[in-house]
Amino acid sequence: MSGLSLGIDIGTSGVRTAILDTAGEVISSARANHIAQNSEKIDAAHWWQSVANCITAQGVALRKIGRNLYEVANIGVDGTSGTMMLSDAHLNPVGRALMYNSSGFDAEAAVIAKYAPPIHITKGPNSALARALRLMSEDTENNAVHLLHQADFVIAKLLGQGGHSDHNNALKLGFDPETTSWPAWFEQTHIRLSILPEALPAGAAIEHISPQIAREFGFAQTTHIHAGTTDSIAAFLAAAPLEPAAAVTSLGTTLAVKVLSKTRIDDPEVGLYSHKLGAYWLAGGASNTGGGVLASLFSADELIRLSKSIDPTVASPLKYYPLLKPGERFPVNDPSLPPRMTPRPADDTEFLHGLLESIARIEAECYKAITDQGGPTPTQLFTAGGGALNDTWTQIRARVLQTQPLIARHTEASIGIARLVQRHAV
Repeated sequence: MSGLSLGIDIGTSGVRTAILDTAGEVISSARANHIAQNSEKIDAAHWWQSVANCITAQGVALRKIGRNLYEVANIGVDGTSGTMMLSDAHLNPVGRALMYNSSGFDAEAAVIAKYAPPIHITKGPNSALARALRLMSEDTENNAVHLLHQADFVIAKLLGQGGHSDHNNALKLGFDPETTSWPAWFEQTHIRLSILPEALPAGAAIEHISPQIAREFGFAQTTHIHAGTTDSIAAFLAAAPLEPAAAVTSLGTTLAVKVLSKTRIDDPEVGLYSHKLGAYWLAGGASNTGGGVLASLFSADELIRLSKSIDPTVASPLKYYPLLKPGERFPVNDPSLPPRMTPRPADDTEFLHGLLESIARIEAECYKAITDQGGPTPTQLFTAGGGALNDTWTQIRARVLQTQPLIARHTEASIGIARLVQRHAV
């Protein structure tokens, strides 16, 4: 294996990149904020511009240590699961993009319910397939040639061609990683099968980088672009070893839990599903609770100050279900589940204690949902995301989960996707 590996993570707040050397050590990283978006009409072109800004910044960072982007041999991208858009043959966005937490597609859900099995990951008004059907219905002139997830779109820009996805991003859209096929009943929904991507194993090498992109940023034309993955899976790969029963909780804007299992575990009724990852299955799900709720209620300084006043050994009596808006995915799959953050004590410390405790309880319910389906009990529990830095929260979680969360050496999804493509280096 020769050359550097570049991981690109498209998060909810910005883009991060990481560079690994041939020994798997992180030698450089960079970050760029997302370009401001109109929440009612997300423009996928802004995703690419943010990525381009971050790659440029990464090139500057490399030159400071005597290296350059020409040495990069492999590139991978992860993005938020279920975020998608349509593009034309030239990779120009067709209409708006829809984010992972977009919901309310009841008409599309009704169509899916007619043809999907009784229990299936594509059912419900906030499913990825429902989002895809809505996007296609808005493309009244049939200009779209590709349906692409967020990571797929950036990969397409790097390749100069669309049409590829990965087993992880495609799972919620309905792709079956065991049969490596789209469901036979898809055609009955009148989905445009011709624009569905080819789903490849996560991390698989696709093609060399586009010559134009290579020239623009200074990559070698022999640089390989790989199939991507989702942000939570990339975070897992950054934080945990590929060993059965290793688990990662991602405490970012939202909460995601993953456990590496020898067997596939699925229960779409509660939002539990498994992603194929090498010889194993990564079982888990994502809740809409998490740090985004905390950030909406407190400033960063307030969170630090108030957390220091909490006694993590004492359970909070407050029973909340913290959400930014109605709707939950896991461990309860209910698109209309209302937020519950009352009563609010006059003391902000007590209020924050109740929120942290309640999110920890939801995390515990997530892992219980996995073990209830025959999944492994975590033997190593790592934490990724900004919440991992809050020591008070870690102590609360240790009490609630009855296991001590471990401090991961790395938690950035950009490092995880770089590790994934390095394992698949050509």
